[in-house]
Amino acid sequence: MASAAALTASSRAFAQNPIESLLQSPGRGRWSDEFDATRDQKAGSSNLPILSDRTPELIEAVMNDYRRITASGGWPVVPANNKLELGVQSPNVPVLRKWLKISGDLPASSGESDIYDSWVDGAVRRFQLRHGLPADGVMGKYSFAAMNIPASVRLGQLETNLVRLRSMSGYLGDRYVMVNIPAAQIEVVELGKVVQRHTAVVGKIDRQTPILNSNIHEIILNPYWTSPKSIIKKDIIPLMREDPTYLERNNIRILDEATGEEIAPQAIDWNSDEAVNYTLRQDPGKINAMASTKINFRNPHAVYMHDTPQQGLFGNIERFNSSGCVRVQNVRDLTTWILKDTPGWDRRNIEQIIASGQNTEIAVADPVPVYFTYITAWSVDQGVAQFRDDIYRRDGVEELALETTAL
Repeated sequence: MASAAALTASSRAFAQNPIESLLQSPGRGRWSDEFDATRDQKAGSSNLPILSDRTPELIEAVMNDYRRITASGGWPVVPANNKLELGVQSPNVPVLRKWLKISGDLPASSGESDIYDSWVDGAVRRFQLRHGLPADGVMGKYSFAAMNIPASVRLGQLETNLVRLRSMSGYLGDRYVMVNIPAAQIEVVELGKVVQRHTAVVGKIDRQTPILNSNIHEIILNPYWTSPKSIIKKDIIPLMREDPTYLERNNIRILDEATGEEIAPQAIDWNSDEAVNYTLRQDPGKINAMASTKINFRNPHAVYMHDTPQQGLFGNIERFNSSGCVRVQNVRDLTTWILKDTPGWDRRNIEQIIASGQNTEIAVADPVPVYFTYITAWSVDQGVAQFRDDIYRRDGVEELALETTAL
């Protein structure tokens, strides 16, 4: 009887605590008492597209959670003075645990220890996946920066992106490709399901990838690369001043725009902007700026999607390195999917042409819609919010584009 009375009193006190009530909300997360770091709990592994007509209602449900979190005082600031990882004992770990419980990444039954155990490790990995970070379970500069954005700011971010997503509502096509610029990620969608995802590299802050809608009408294998005038002026001319062999080493030819005749680099005054009056074209090959593939779609920005010889860029946390075009990891998988209704172009034929080095233009039999979007917050899993940095500062909140320093 005494135990029952104590339990009743404890339950009443528990119900009166708004944070604890929030933690017990049945709609938050999908945790079980057996959760630990050995289980495969991948946030955002749904095959539901970001541009699905269900996404707005899922965002609204998550927004209700964030309203309750904000009304309850938000979450604590996790001290970023020391790196935290599995096995570490620190007074900062209980603060981290509290944050992860409030956000729904860590179940309430995980304890209150100051040791960074497998429960915390698994929850941090889930948090990192939701924020587009490498899920290594280590709390470093990027994880602390994402974690310490106030809940009220995250709520506003969800509201902003809900408006964006509603503007994209409607029929987008049975098959389409969506580039989410701030996530630097590509979704390939067929019959309402994501069938491929690709890591991307998008435009630098000062050379932004544009928002656009178009149709993929052409694939070029072993493409020539023609340098835009802006790159000639900003990049190639300064490089030629430092290294006069740059064009030759990179198989870039100078062509007269009127006659098409090739001009020797020595005939150009590289201390001026004379080179912008010529066409600079790179031959097909492994060091070509587009490597094996160029994906064309008509647009006023002269951008496209393509392969790259710089495959290491796809492993970076910050993948904002291009001059506006979109580089695609595993581009041959995407190319095969785009061309699957184009007779004569299966994966084997594509690989054979790439291996031959022959420049080949392929008209897509059934052009595929492509959408370049700017979505920094969404939900495609019940109760799971996804966030990305506002790299181009379009959400209007400084904290979302915060730059951090290394620990």
